[in-house]
Amino acid sequence: MPLPNDTPSHKKSTVPRKIGVLTSGGDAAGMNASVRAVVRYGISKGCHVYGVYEGYQGLVDGGDRIRRMDWKSVRGWLSVGGTSIGTARCMPFKTREGRLKAAENLVHNGIDSLIVCGGDGSLTGADVFRSEWSGLLEELRAADRITEEEATTYCHLTIVGLVGSIDNDMAGTDITIGAVTSLHRICESVDSIGTTALSHSRAFVIEVMGRHCGWLALMAGIATGADFVFIPERPPMEDDWESTMCAVAHRHRELGKRKTVIIVAEGAIDKSLKPIRPEYIKDILTDRLGLDTRVTTLGHTQRGGSPAAYDRILATVQGVCAVDAVLRSTPDIPSPLIGMTSNKVTCGPLMKAVELTHEVAKAIGEKNFARAMELRDPQFAEEFNAYTASTIVDDESDLLPPHLRLRIAIVHMGAPAGGMNAATRTAVRYALNRGHTPFAVYNGFPGLVRGSIEELTWIGVDGWTSRGGSELGTNRAVPGEEVDMGMVAYQLQKFNIQAIMIVGGFEAFSALIELDKARAKYPSLCIPIGLIPATVSNNVPGTDFSLGSDTSLNSIIDACDSIIQSARSSRRRVFVVEVQGGKSGYLAVEGGLATGANTVYIPEEGIKLERLQSDVRHLMALYLDDAADKAEGRIILRNEKVSKTYTTDVISSILKDEGRGLFDSRTAVLGHIQQGNTPSPMDRIHATRLAMRCIDFVEQHTHEALEKAHVLGESVPIELTSAPESIAVVGLTGAEVHFPSVRELLPTTDVINRKPVKAWWFEHRGLVDLLSGRGLFTPEAQASLEEK
Repeated sequence: MPLPNDTPSHKKSTVPRKIGVLTSGGDAAGMNASVRAVVRYGISKGCHVYGVYEGYQGLVDGGDRIRRMDWKSVRGWLSVGGTSIGTARCMPFKTREGRLKAAENLVHNGIDSLIVCGGDGSLTGADVFRSEWSGLLEELRAADRITEEEATTYCHLTIVGLVGSIDNDMAGTDITIGAVTSLHRICESVDSIGTTALSHSRAFVIEVMGRHCGWLALMAGIATGADFVFIPERPPMEDDWESTMCAVAHRHRELGKRKTVIIVAEGAIDKSLKPIRPEYIKDILTDRLGLDTRVTTLGHTQRGGSPAAYDRILATVQGVCAVDAVLRSTPDIPSPLIGMTSNKVTCGPLMKAVELTHEVAKAIGEKNFARAMELRDPQFAEEFNAYTASTIVDDESDLLPPHLRLRIAIVHMGAPAGGMNAATRTAVRYALNRGHTPFAVYNGFPGLVRGSIEELTWIGVDGWTSRGGSELGTNRAVPGEEVDMGMVAYQLQKFNIQAIMIVGGFEAFSALIELDKARAKYPSLCIPIGLIPATVSNNVPGTDFSLGSDTSLNSIIDACDSIIQSARSSRRRVFVVEVQGGKSGYLAVEGGLATGANTVYIPEEGIKLERLQSDVRHLMALYLDDAADKAEGRIILRNEKVSKTYTTDVISSILKDEGRGLFDSRTAVLGHIQQGNTPSPMDRIHATRLAMRCIDFVEQHTHEALEKAHVLGESVPIELTSAPESIAVVGLTGAEVHFPSVRELLPTTDVINRKPVKAWWFEHRGLVDLLSGRGLFTPEAQASLEEK
């Protein structure tokens, strides 16, 4: 999530700007992280930041519901779900008199800027408030409720919007604060329900939130392997959709599935706009298929719990950009909305986004479902297609002509990573629906050399979506280095393999390099080869995200939350936590941002003695500033490869010895727990999309040769393609899937250190220190504290 290019430098304003921050509408995990970022970044910019408690009701009530916040006010908020400054329905604010009172309270507190985190209704209310501001001030001045000086000083109200909504239903942004965490809660519930459904061979109909938006239902369907999904944007087009649903469930049962899971958005409808209710679906499954069917409504559990890593980072980065937007604002600039598009923070007109959001409901009401799908984020339709293609079986509409069908090998390489199995499941099912024959290669390329190859079936990969690790077995051995390339080529020819999908990390990228070099010598290597990046280190060139990296981040924040709790309970204690990542600092930086680490040590910067001395002084200043009996616990994240000299134990010892007894220090090495157990929903969803596109990729690069052989009546050649672009990474760049060739990527790859030359996440590095208090104490203030 790179920051906008026009982010102002971190200079403190000479004139303190007073900014109010409030949360409104339904609570969403990550709201506290956004408030924390606004408060701390605002203070670092020389602003005074005020928390408005209980949403718009706090604006109307005023008094102690509008409080100035300091650095410590938001301590520990990153891991807390919901909103600690509260949210409430406020009917008075919908009236002119209520807004008049709110304006009066803001003026009396000297606040002329509001950052509002909420849904479209909350943001619309904020923009209306701004549009009426001058009239409200005139009325207040006429009634002598404010002075002429106050009316002149606060003549303009700045509004900046952040979208906090679990439904992910706002146009103008690909994702909203709270949506990913809500998806986590849903998937945890569905995974749990799946085990009891499997035990009793039951069917479950699960209702999830989403009145006008099916994002949660669709993504949960993808991430849990649900048998059928109902969403408002794409209702079933059949008149008798009940029979279609039953046919799918029945066919899955025939193939050997012991459970049936149907996910329904609360706003699900049929093509005539008639609501589709869970109880009705239950009755259909019971009456027509004789299935023991239960209904589960997840309700408000979807809003609860600690925020996922993604939401913590998203809310933090957007909170920072919201403050920058306030400082850039002028009376002529429309109220901005801070969003996320193609993995970049954006700043666009708030009301335009609100209008487009309302258009979705309008399009659905007009039965223009194609338009409703268009108005969602760019990948929504593609993910819907990926879900359908990997769920529906025996749908001959996707079948290719016999002469275009392939024998595709699937290989896992490198360390295990969450999402490897999900990618394999989708690739197998989509390939079968296209008429291809998928093969599992067990234990990587050494397994291929031994001939450990087996045809995969539709039911054989059932349930793999939620499985961590690698069901095929993974191996780091690179062909041409640890594995004989001649034997690799021989086995590919022996089994008549016509395309390869590799799922793995940098070792897999190295394999692409070697396979590309060997093509001139071995014709059987002249086939399309696609690499789906999968590694916790997120260090594969050609992609913003590798499968497993999100799962790893969530494992890290779970562990660090527990460590921080221990450190807090012990009062004056610092933990140095070692995380994985190889020579890439991705996990340390993003993990540090998501956990509120005091600082991070990464290979991109290295460690010097001066840096450690500076960190000790900063920690001393923080502990000296703490109340005597309320000192905080703190953590530092250290990448495993950052230094051979300054090991985790050495850093901990230095901190302890140099801390002059102000704090203790301990170490924690997270090790292989960072690979996670159950893959995160985001990794499952990315895996599904990338696997489908990988199959499309190999089809594209074999089509010409297969068509030519068919027309000429010749046998299929061993050499299907030698084009450089046919051996590539299937990567996510922004919101799009791209296929950069290995030759294209080599000039931008640091092969020795096993990572791309540039990394988008490095822009977050400075925020880790800034939001932990770096720069909070001047050298003079630090010296004064030490004297005390």
